[in-house]
Amino acid sequence: MTIRQRDENPAGIHLPLDPLPGHTSRGRLERVLRRGEFAVTTELNPPDSADPEDVYNRAKIFDGWVDAINAVDASGANCHMSSVGICALLTRMGYAPIMQIACRDKNRIAIQGDVLGGAAMGVANMLCLTGDGVQAGDQPGAKPVFDLDSMSLLETCRIMRDNGKFLSGRKLTTPPEIFLGAAVNPFAPPFDFRPIHLGKKIAAGAQFVQTQYCFDVPMFKTFMQKARDLGHTEKVFVLCGVGPLASAKTAKWIRSNVPGVHIPDAIIKRLEGAQDQKKEGKQLCIDIINEVKEIPGVAGVHVMAYRQEEYVAEIVDESGVLKGRQPWKREIRRDDQLVADRLDHILHDEITETQVDMVKTAH
Repeated sequence: MTIRQRDENPAGIHLPLDPLPGHTSRGRLERVLRRGEFAVTTELNPPDSADPEDVYNRAKIFDGWVDAINAVDASGANCHMSSVGICALLTRMGYAPIMQIACRDKNRIAIQGDVLGGAAMGVANMLCLTGDGVQAGDQPGAKPVFDLDSMSLLETCRIMRDNGKFLSGRKLTTPPEIFLGAAVNPFAPPFDFRPIHLGKKIAAGAQFVQTQYCFDVPMFKTFMQKARDLGHTEKVFVLCGVGPLASAKTAKWIRSNVPGVHIPDAIIKRLEGAQDQKKEGKQLCIDIINEVKEIPGVAGVHVMAYRQEEYVAEIVDESGVLKGRQPWKREIRRDDQLVADRLDHILHDEITETQVDMVKTAH
């Protein structure tokens, strides 16, 4: 039996939920995690466009399958539509975005302003990142900022939320109600330091973390064992990063060119031996989800399917991680068509009167 968990404000899908004791945000993701349900998040590939429909078309394919959508902030130091802009569009339609904030491009003044602006738009989740260096992108001549890093950014957001102050000490009229996240990479050396580094991010303010792609489950199990031994999993929700690989060639390229991604030889051999490598890559992702979901302390998965977003629903469905639960899904409202028709009339119908004629008529 499918269970619908609405988690929706009856006064409007764009409005925040009522506050709950022990929650720092009024968003759906925090509610799902604190209820002990296995959460699913994903990423929206940001468009190189100023058309809002490009965002909505990409978000629609996740409807009913994910609990929150990462709005990527110029990952790889490549420019796309801004994370703040994507969040503004998604919250307008009731989606639950995770606003990524990278420290590469903005100083603390601009970042604190974005935190307030995002919270005012209804963004309940913020993921604090240091960001890739500008040399990784297609505009290496850009000037990097890095006024803050991921750790100090977490502390900044926590101070704004819990103390109601800017870093300068000036008081906020209304603090942001936000659920704070961070990224962790269990697969990058020094491996023994990674659980300790997670502890530092928790101390700085992280309430949930999304990991780098997991293609080595035994290595991830070791990381999670050490995280449990240190008591971290009692303080933070860990979402394991997973994703489909399109082919063995793609896997080799990622392993050689994307820092921090560890892909064992066995994974590449499995893809090479498949008749349909893309299908096998999807099945590999499902198999990994079914393994990591059984690891104690894992609270969910973060499905990263770059240029394969259409597979997210299939991956989530076939893995069975939702156990019959259906995350929030945007449903067509009765007034949607009326608004669309009115907008079409304003934009496209011929205007019978000039502005001058309208002024004359008014007098």
